[in-house]
Amino acid sequence: MRQIVIDTNVIISSVLSPNGKPSEIVKRCFSNSLQLICTNEILDEYRRVLSYNKLNITADTQASIIRAIEEVAVFIEPTVSEIPLPHESDRIFYDTAKSGNAILITGNLKHFPDEPFIMTPSDLMQKEDF
Repeated sequence: MRQIVIDTNVIISSVLSPNGKPSEIVKRCFSNSLQLICTNEILDEYRRVLSYNKLNITADTQASIIRAIEEVAVFIEPTVSEIPLPHESDRIFYDTAKSGNAILITGNLKHFPDEPFIMTPSDLMQKEDF
């Protein structure tokens, strides 16, 4: 089973656009077609951003998403890298994907180095074995 780490922007997109590519990827994690790799720090980031008032995501929806992630994700302690990143807050996603031998799915490729394990939701869905 393919292992992935999902950047927060993809989680938010999946909620705001339930028929989009990010939503399809998240649904595949929840149905165990893809293995979600996570950390407690990433889960806290999801919680924090899902609760932004401007997103208008109900408390029930927030809780449901977090609960589903907790149920399906494999939680790891990643090795911390020293690779320079434009935003230090993105390091946890990069390090988790690298440590978990997973693909990092993000809508912000410019925040990460150009490496083959970092891709957009569209890139992942175009893979032969998606």
